[in-house]
Amino acid sequence: MKRISLVFGVVVLLNGCSYSISPEMVEKADKTIPFEALRSDPESFKGRTLILGGTIAHITNTKQGTLLEVVQKSLDYWGKPERTDKSGGRFLVFHPGYLDAMVYSPGRGITVAGEVEGSKQKALGEIDYSYPVLLSRELKLWERERQSPGQPAWWDPLLYDPHGQARPN
Repeated sequence: MKRISLVFGVVVLLNGCSYSISPEMVEKADKTIPFEALRSDPESFKGRTLILGGTIAHITNTKQGTLLEVVQKSLDYWGKPERTDKSGGRFLVFHPGYLDAMVYSPGRGITVAGEVEGSKQKALGEIDYSYPVLLSRELKLWERERQSPGQPAWWDPLLYDPHGQARPN
């Protein structure tokens, strides 16, 4: 019984420490291409598989699938976008299926394994912006970050009423 518990614990631990994208996609991805190179000349990387991540800026559902606009961020050891204001720019991800805009909402972190399709000119505010475009092969949507990390998530039972009724003074 102890041996089964030990094996189960190791499996859970290893699963919790795995990369966000499947090993097959990680192996297939070209890790030598920096985002700056992709951004400057997406056409030269057409057909290559990359792993990119960042924060969702906008989502559009179409008849063909879903288009995500992502603000690029560096990825950490596990493939999660880093919490930083630094970005190499934006990129588009086309996902051939439907993604719910309430789930894949602006502000959420995302990691994408996808094939470079080229570039697309699109308005960003009042400028024309050239976006690198990836065809999604695999997506990892990250949990929302807490608004104030390091702060306890607690409530005062004297001030909070779970039923929404006002407390008498």
